[in-house]
Amino acid sequence: MSTTRHLVNRRRRLATSPSRPSPSTELLPETGTEAEREPQAVTEAEPEPKTVIESEQEPEPKGATTSRRGLRPRLPALLCALTVLLGAFAAWAFTSAASLREEPARQNTALTDIAATSEVKGRIGEAVGAVFSYDYASPARSDRAARTHLTGRAVQQHEDMLAEVRAQAPQQKLVLTTTVTASGVEYLDGDRARLLIFADQSNTRTGKDEETTYAAAMFAVDAVRRGDTWRIAAIDTFTR
Repeated sequence: MSTTRHLVNRRRRLATSPSRPSPSTELLPETGTEAEREPQAVTEAEPEPKTVIESEQEPEPKGATTSRRGLRPRLPALLCALTVLLGAFAAWAFTSAASLREEPARQNTALTDIAATSEVKGRIGEAVGAVFSYDYASPARSDRAARTHLTGRAVQQHEDMLAEVRAQAPQQKLVLTTTVTASGVEYLDGDRARLLIFADQSNTRTGKDEETTYAAAMFAVDAVRRGDTWRIAAIDTFTR
């Protein structure tokens, strides 16, 4: 009994004593002070500069790195393929150019060599006017023109074409004049050419009854270069 009474009195004294906390308060932790310190420590801590810089940098995409690594081994192979293709094209171009040079139609420089084209047109135009003009009073002039401007088959062709004029000229006192009005170089290759000739011809009888007739002529001539001049080698009147 005494022990129980002593325990009860001790508890009462402890409960009424101002200097000691109550049992209920002794068991409570001092959370207020620790809670205030912990946030203060968090706010005062500053992040390191290295961490901030690393966070601001964007990570490099994995696809870009993979693509660059894939391009490095492919570049030499691509350059080799281009070299082979260029070599094949150069060989094909050289072969094609050689075959084109061998074709006769590709050797025509009538449109590309302006100086040679103009020269052959001028020389052949003068030759046609000289050999196809005839004066009964000076037949030797026509003969000299034929010897100067004609060669090959054209010599006999010219004689056959002017045979009737020569036969009638002394009696009818004929004067034949041929003037080239237009010409075109159809083919030009070095020392050979072919031209299409357009000409006007006037045939005048100077006898008692003077009379003049006019006619137009179109024919082609083959020309060859002999030294510094061009000569007519063949005459084509487009008749069978």
